[in-house]
Amino acid sequence: MLDRTKVFEIHRLKHLGLTNVQIAADLGVSVDSVRHYLKHPDRKPAGRTRASKLDPYKPDIDSILDGHTYVPATVILRKIREKGYDGGSTIMRDYIGTKKVVNQKAFIRFESPPGKQMQIDWGYFGTISYGNAKKKLYAFAITESFSRMLYIEFTHSQKQAVLHQCLLNAFNFFGGTPQEVVVDNMVTAVIERQGRVVRFNESFFDFLRPLKVTPVACNVRSPQEKGKIERSIKYIRQNFWPLRDIKDLADANSQVRKWLDETANARIHGGTGEKPAERFSTVRLSPLPEHLPDCRDTISVMAHKDFAVRYDNNFYTVPPWTVGKQLILKADNEIISIFYKDKPVAVHSRCWEYKKRIEIPSHAELVKRLRNKLLRDRDISVFASMGDEASDYLEALADAGQPIKKNISRLLYLKDEYGVPSLLYAIRKALDLKAYGADYIENILYQEMTPVRVHLPVRLEKEEFNRIRLSMPSLAEYDAIAVKRSRS
Repeated sequence: MLDRTKVFEIHRLKHLGLTNVQIAADLGVSVDSVRHYLKHPDRKPAGRTRASKLDPYKPDIDSILDGHTYVPATVILRKIREKGYDGGSTIMRDYIGTKKVVNQKAFIRFESPPGKQMQIDWGYFGTISYGNAKKKLYAFAITESFSRMLYIEFTHSQKQAVLHQCLLNAFNFFGGTPQEVVVDNMVTAVIERQGRVVRFNESFFDFLRPLKVTPVACNVRSPQEKGKIERSIKYIRQNFWPLRDIKDLADANSQVRKWLDETANARIHGGTGEKPAERFSTVRLSPLPEHLPDCRDTISVMAHKDFAVRYDNNFYTVPPWTVGKQLILKADNEIISIFYKDKPVAVHSRCWEYKKRIEIPSHAELVKRLRNKLLRDRDISVFASMGDEASDYLEALADAGQPIKKNISRLLYLKDEYGVPSLLYAIRKALDLKAYGADYIENILYQEMTPVRVHLPVRLEKEEFNRIRLSMPSLAEYDAIAVKRSRS
């Protein structure tokens, strides 16, 4: 048995030209009930009405609701129990429901023509775990108002760049753009509002301008102005989400795309009586521009000495020749792309865990090849032959991104001038101070050591002969030879 307010609403909506299916969807009743009360609006319940324990407290409930429409039922129950009510909560909730229906503000249902309007909104769907990290899960939803054709995309953020990327993906899904998009007062769309004066987010304007789409902000606390997408979010929660096993973001989007194709856009819609996909076939949208905006999250990053850049608490490798250089990183929900002067240098699958190093094997292999090549250099091999301190310093120079050959050439000159013991002393001190570079070594030697060479060596006519250097001999090898001879 429906209350008189709903019976009135059934007839009012019928006079406005709505179908029985549309009226049933709007009021949350069955189509049979709509047909029945259109034929028999004055039918009353048979039999006598039995008094209930709640009757003496109904005036108190009415008084509370008159001043505070949105007071929770639990609060009202506590108030009337303080006055002596000892009945159950169900009968009280049913009564509150009838009162709130009476107090609801009526509004005229709005139907937009094909292609004119799309409505967007976000829904929160808990979290997804990725190893040691938990990420919030949001559903971006957009519907073409005339057909109710729906697009859903799950994300881990509602940031500006994510909103733009989702909208662009949606317009590609729909095959074009509408004349306007209806948004609520999300900060990524609306910066400030005073009455009917709205100041939109400038980035949002910049994104929509080349697409020739006009933003429309619905009024505060007026969900009916974007009721189509509000009901779509509710539909996702009730139809798609229950009993789902979601592994990660990619899995969530894969499952929801299948659900859109097979269920949401293929069902008979309660508001239109048609399948959204079929109704959408008559919609003509504006074509997308030839050059679409790049909506990826874009930041400048430094390539560190471990040949990796940092983004979202993870580390992504880059070619070792980019160490010390400023690079541009662009990220969406799936891919991390890294550029040097507009040239792509690395592409990674995005990782949602924390403190992970995502490495391309070729980058590590290139580092090994470069170091092996350096070690085959004559001057570098001579320097390394001076002992463990020299090898450690050579490794430290490479890690610090210092030019190896230039520094080694200078250090060998200092060896000739100050001698090997003095140079090794300076190297040990520089390692302790973490001072990497020939200039630091030269400064230590200048302050603490005396040059052992006073006269310059004789220079030969062929310059390449002047650059010949010999590796330091290993005294252990000579000792082994001497011991072997003494035993024989």
